[in-house]
Amino acid sequence: MVLGAEGGLEDGNLSAYFIRPTTSDKGVLCDAGTVLHGLKEATKAGAFDTHTLASKTLSQEEEILHDRITAYLISHAHLDHIAGLVAISPDDAPKPILALSSVNAVLAEHVFNWQVWPNMGDRGPTPRLGLYHYQDLEPGKAVSLPQTPLQVQAYSLNHGGVESTAFLLTSGSDALLYLGDTGADTPQHADNLHYLWQAISPLVQQKRLHAILMECSYDNGQPTSHLYGHLTPHWVQEELQDLQTVAGTSLQGLPVIITHVKPTPKRQDDPVARIFGELNATNVTGVHFIMAYQSLHLRL
Repeated sequence: MVLGAEGGLEDGNLSAYFIRPTTSDKGVLCDAGTVLHGLKEATKAGAFDTHTLASKTLSQEEEILHDRITAYLISHAHLDHIAGLVAISPDDAPKPILALSSVNAVLAEHVFNWQVWPNMGDRGPTPRLGLYHYQDLEPGKAVSLPQTPLQVQAYSLNHGGVESTAFLLTSGSDALLYLGDTGADTPQHADNLHYLWQAISPLVQQKRLHAILMECSYDNGQPTSHLYGHLTPHWVQEELQDLQTVAGTSLQGLPVIITHVKPTPKRQDDPVARIFGELNATNVTGVHFIMAYQSLHLRL
């Protein structure tokens, strides 16, 4: 469920994806650029079953926030991925923030530090209010997520020199892969994505991977020298072809949900439509591209 889909400009529509198993109404939020406004838009769109909400004092959105979002998975600490978390924190319920150690360190030292914002965590400057528990993820190691049957494994991504994260979420035999911001391996002289593809290739081979959420911030007109650690349709295709090669099996029909498109204030310019067109024009792997938008909810 998409609470926020874009990669900038609109502060009410920034990266935030609620993921839950079909057997439960509780789940986790992958990134938290937009939270409360995203919950309001998703509720209006009928994305949440509100019949089971029982609070007489909380709004629907607050009850969902408190009861159904059981943890935050933060890929990196750029503002468009954490602004909603920071803003909602005074009215949030206690829950963990799961992230790579470098990401949690930024949150504890530079965000929840009594200078940018009160220290809502259990690390960093005192007094520590302890609303959020920082839980460091070890790359590749599966960790159970609270109040859900979900497990998560984190993998390091290279976002223009900043450490970002891919989260592999599993429930039983089912799996879904969420990528935070990332550049392609070739222009970054890195191998993070290739290593990730190697790690998930058994799931692809066994047809257990139900979808990939993957950023594509710019269209193909963006110069490689000005990608700032992001992807274009060209580089998305390059990376998906590498995944197909590593897995040794077709990706035909695999849902690839495109996230983090950067909007533009220019008139008569629709970057979502342009990127979607460029992706489909060179779709040699046969994946099923879906453009994320706020309030989109899918059963995968």
